[in-house]
Amino acid sequence: MNARHALCIGKFYPPHLGHLNLVHRAAEAAESVTVIVMASSVESIPLAKRVEWMAEALADQPHVVALGVIDDVPVDYDSDAIWDQHVALMHEALATVPRRPVDLVVTAEPYGAELARRFSAQHLFVDRGVDGRSGTRCRSDLAGAWSDLIDPAKVGLAQRIVVLGAESTGTTTLAHDLAVDLSVPFVPEWGRVASVAKVAEFRASEGTAGMEDVDWRNSDFTVIAAKQQQLIDTACRTAPLVVADTDALATSVWHDRYLGGSHQPALDLAQMNPPALYLLTSPRGVPFDQDGFRDGEDVRGLMTEQFIAALEAQPIPFAMIEGSRRERLEQSRLLIEKFAPTLNFADPLG
Repeated sequence: MNARHALCIGKFYPPHLGHLNLVHRAAEAAESVTVIVMASSVESIPLAKRVEWMAEALADQPHVVALGVIDDVPVDYDSDAIWDQHVALMHEALATVPRRPVDLVVTAEPYGAELARRFSAQHLFVDRGVDGRSGTRCRSDLAGAWSDLIDPAKVGLAQRIVVLGAESTGTTTLAHDLAVDLSVPFVPEWGRVASVAKVAEFRASEGTAGMEDVDWRNSDFTVIAAKQQQLIDTACRTAPLVVADTDALATSVWHDRYLGGSHQPALDLAQMNPPALYLLTSPRGVPFDQDGFRDGEDVRGLMTEQFIAALEAQPIPFAMIEGSRRERLEQSRLLIEKFAPTLNFADPLG
């Protein structure tokens, strides 16, 4: 089949690999492809997010364009008036990116032939029964169908729990304990890796060095924040809930500590896919452990205050975690149940 312009439509609620396979089939059959995400305003995932995720997943195919339109028209395949309203919305979306007339409609639905007829186009049917993936399955059991989702949707939908705090306050211990207790991925702190590398670099040229000798630059914190968020995003591709030992927001706090002032690139990164909950570890009851890479015990109180100020300046809920190791785990588990419950989807309009 050698079509000039193929059309793929759907709710993409949420976008999964079956959708991607459908678009790939269209891309093989036509010179250009338009994907129209038709989302209802009553559904849980915003239209803009679905379009963004599909566009990202298809970024390596420049002849494919993803568009979106709100479609609150009910579904009734026996009504010409209803059909006309749906098709009018498709034409409305198509008009935003002028292309050749649609001459191929690619679907995995029984209504595909009728939709193609209304565009005076050929119809290519893709049997989705081969892999069993569907939006209904993903919505009913998101964790069980996590591997079915496209990667951008995983990154956008995953619940992130971020544990942060001053040095030697039990941050890494709590984050790791939580990940083990919940059987979810643990994301380590990249800033510590960068700090160790900085000290090693200085020692290689000067012979001896400690953290007080490290020459931090603004760009260092940009790299640390980006790497930390990349590690978190990667973990999100494997599970719908992840626990991270710090994030880009924490990087901004450390920037304030060493260079003065917040770090806007890090703050921007922290807002792209924000966590469901921040857990701030208190220094109370935690003996200070100088491992050779920490500032000192007298700094813990000041840094905790700086973390509180940073957390109060953003909209994500947070809580101070105190007590014994067991008590901290129990407190955190209860907070996660409250602020990061299992994702539930509103029923699609249909």
